[in-house]
Amino acid sequence: MAQKPFTYRLDATDGAARAGTFHTPHGDLLTPVFAPVGTRATVKAVTPRDLRDVGATLVLANTYHLYLRPGDELIREMGGLHRFMAWDGPILTDSGGFQVWSLGDINEIDDDGVTFRSHLDGSLHRFSPERSIAVQQNLGADIIMCFDELADPDDYEYSRIALRRTLHWAGRCREAWTTQDTQALFGIVQGGIFEDLRRESATALKAMDFPGYAIGGLSVGESKEDMYRTLEVVNDLLPADRPRYLMGVGTIEDLVHGVARGVDIFDCVLPTRVARHGAALTHEGQISVRNAIYARDSRPLDSTCDCYTCRTFSRAYLRHLVKSQEILAPILLSIHNLRMLIRLAQEMRAAILEGRFASYATGVLSRLGASSLPLTLKGTS
Repeated sequence: MAQKPFTYRLDATDGAARAGTFHTPHGDLLTPVFAPVGTRATVKAVTPRDLRDVGATLVLANTYHLYLRPGDELIREMGGLHRFMAWDGPILTDSGGFQVWSLGDINEIDDDGVTFRSHLDGSLHRFSPERSIAVQQNLGADIIMCFDELADPDDYEYSRIALRRTLHWAGRCREAWTTQDTQALFGIVQGGIFEDLRRESATALKAMDFPGYAIGGLSVGESKEDMYRTLEVVNDLLPADRPRYLMGVGTIEDLVHGVARGVDIFDCVLPTRVARHGAALTHEGQISVRNAIYARDSRPLDSTCDCYTCRTFSRAYLRHLVKSQEILAPILLSIHNLRMLIRLAQEMRAAILEGRFASYATGVLSRLGASSLPLTLKGTS
C-alpha cells in the first residue's frame, strides 16, 4: 500500500513532551521544530542557502501579503512557492486571518467572510473561507490553514461569537480543500483564554479529522500563565497521532514551555525582527549588541552556538556593524538568532528521545532566569 502524503509518527514522549516525524511531499519534519517566517516568500536578511546552513527544515509564508503582492495567481504561474522562492523543503502558509485582523482596515466581518482594505493601497478585498483556501492552493505550500477569526483573548462574549464563526468556516474550508495529496489542511483552535471555549473548539475540530491542528489566538497580549494554561487544556484534547502547531510563538522560554505541554511546531518573526534592531538571543537571555560594553568584547555572541556568525565574528565586530548601520549586521544576527531557536528544538527532540527532557528544560529555563517547569510536566500525551 502506498504511503499517505502526510503522516505523523509519534517517536517518543517524555511527560507531555513529544518527539515525532511529520512526513510531507517535500521532506520529513522532525519535531519539535521551529520554522523561520518568510512573510513575503523570503526570510528577511537570510538566503535559502543560509536557512539550510542553520538547519531550517520548514519555512512559513504569509497568505495575506502574497495575495496582495505579487499575487497568488502569479506565484502559481511561476511554479508555486517552492520554485518561486527557491526553497525545496516543506512550506507552511497561514490563512491570512491574523493579518486581516491586525493590518487591514476591516469594513465588515460576517458569517460569510471578511471585507477589508489593503494596507498597501487601500483597495477593497474580500476573503471567504473558500477564497483563503483557493489562494493557498495557488501558493502551493505543503501545510495550509483554515480561515479563522482572531478575537481579543480577554473578551469572552466576542471570543464565543468568533469561535462559532471559526468552526463554521473550518467546515467550509474542509469542503473547499481539493489538494489532499499535496497539501495538509490544519484546523485552528480558537477561544481566547477561556477553557470552555477552547474545549469546544478542540473537540469540534477533532471531529472534523484534519491532518494536523494549529493553536491560534495566543501570544497576542494575554499573560504567560494564561497561555501555558490554555496550551494544557488544548493539547489534552487534540489527537496524539496528529501534529500540533502553536502559531506565532518564538521566545526560548515559550518554546520550552510549549514543548513541555505537547506542542510540535512553532514559528515566529522574533529572531529576525530583533536582529534588525541589533539584538541577539543567547542561552542567558537577549542582549543588545549596540551597547558600549561590547565595544572591545572578543567573545562570540554565544559560546554554546555553532552558527557561522559565532564561529567567525566577535561581539565587538558585530557592535561595529550595528552602530555603522551596515547591511551585514542584520544578516549575521539573523543567522545566529535562527540557529539558536532551531538548535533548541533539535536539542529538545534529542532530550525527549533519551528520556531527559525535564532536566534539560529546567536547565535552559534556569540559565535564562525564567520560571521553572510546572508539575504538569509529569503528565503524558
